[in-house]
Amino acid sequence: MPDIMGIINLSEDETAMRDIAKYRPIGAIPIAGRYRVIDFVLSNMVNIGIHNVSIFTQGKSRSIVEHLGHGKEWDLDRKKDGLFIFNPYVNPKDSTFHKGDIKNFIDQLDYIKLSKQKYVFLSRSYMICNVNLQDAFKYHKDSGADITLLYKKMQGEKDKFINCDNLTINEAGKVISVGKNIGKESNFNISMEMCFLKKSLFIDIIENSISKGETMYLKQAILQQVRKLNVNGYAFDGYLGCINSIENYYRVNMELLDIETSKELFYKNGYIYTNVKDEPPTKYTETANVTNSMVANGCIIEGTVERCVISRGVKIGKNAVVKDCVIMQKCSIEEGAVLQNVILDKNIEVSSGIELRGASKKPLVIMKNQKI
Repeated sequence: MPDIMGIINLSEDETAMRDIAKYRPIGAIPIAGRYRVIDFVLSNMVNIGIHNVSIFTQGKSRSIVEHLGHGKEWDLDRKKDGLFIFNPYVNPKDSTFHKGDIKNFIDQLDYIKLSKQKYVFLSRSYMICNVNLQDAFKYHKDSGADITLLYKKMQGEKDKFINCDNLTINEAGKVISVGKNIGKESNFNISMEMCFLKKSLFIDIIENSISKGETMYLKQAILQQVRKLNVNGYAFDGYLGCINSIENYYRVNMELLDIETSKELFYKNGYIYTNVKDEPPTKYTETANVTNSMVANGCIIEGTVERCVISRGVKIGKNAVVKDCVIMQKCSIEEGAVLQNVILDKNIEVSSGIELRGASKKPLVIMKNQKI
């Protein structure tokens, strides 16, 4: 589908992600053992043939650049189009601190204008799903809408999407207002923060936001068009996770331990791709006891692991017990340690005999590069 350019906007609210988003954007946070959050939306794009993809960061780009490289795993290492990563430009002579992400798009407006594609697919990174964007784009074109917002109809589970946008949609499928989910309603339409629109309209929205001073945020600039333009909603009926808080991050990882959920997310509408690491298979010793867990390659497991998501290169010693945990790369849990409802960031060493316990709705988070 060469007529669409993809844009991933990493200007996301990281407040509730606390320490694990301190040095990395949400898109770069490890998830499901082998993946990063951004892998899902990026794979959704390339699965329908979008080959011009740009990522607009908030400035914390090292981990994103390290993970994505030239985009080889997503078939984006191309002479024509390909993968682009744009950081905010800061003028050292300008003493004012610019808040908002519109300026980042203004600074790269030449790239957008010179792109050959007619349409734009705009998305954030933190909605986890495997969506058939080809069907969504066909709906957008056939409906004649100016903008099509993707959403999911939710029944119950209102606490999963707190602080996400809530769409009010009439019987004709038109979006008539956008609110915020505060956990009050049982049935609601949650915005996936993904939309289709013509590139010319996208450029107009950006330029008008600057010239008229209406907003400094791209998301608000788009939503301001709801009452002015023909904005439709496209309903998605698959699995949707949201990584906008520590609790939701933990919840999504635990939900992926369900086989049917995992199969849908990773295979239903195309594969989810990630950066391949050349590491050996995980080694399970005679003392290992692993049940209902997702374990990446390069690990050495000697202890007990129950209902956990284990990333690459993790070592779990003899008689160690790890239950209901998310363990990121290169962590070492020594002999006799006990962990339950814990999130360990990268490169953490848990000493022998240590006990760390959180709660299922309030997991304990340990920042990276620590020895406990």
